[in-house]
Amino acid sequence: MNTHTPTHTHNLNPCPCDSGLPYARCCSPWHQGVQRGLAPTAQALMRSRYSAHVLQLGDYIQDTWHPSRRPAQPPVWEPGLRWLGLQILQHRQQDADHATVEFVARHKLAGRATRLHELSRFVREGGRWFYVDGDAG
Repeated sequence: MNTHTPTHTHNLNPCPCDSGLPYARCCSPWHQGVQRGLAPTAQALMRSRYSAHVLQLGDYIQDTWHPSRRPAQPPVWEPGLRWLGLQILQHRQQDADHATVEFVARHKLAGRATRLHELSRFVREGGRWFYVDGDAG
């Protein structure tokens, strides 16, 4: 179950996704309210999913995973996990409803820094983008 809410981060603070925009003008609209889950691009969805990891919004992560690949339970984060940053390396639009986003996400747990480099696949169905899966490298 989701233990944090998007209001945990003040809307004027920088967005956790490292876009350089305030949270209110970046990932917040996709996390809550009438636009929840309606990121306009695969890259915007990727950024909002990273921010949801930072803010521990498990329900959002679950809801934006494509139903064909969605885990049975939302993610659970290890106590003390700190997300350190997101870098988008490339965003490719294959067609109107398929895209990939290559990114590096860094986090630290128990003094050990980890770097996740992934090429993620996204699909748009019914006007809504979903994370499908990814290849870690």
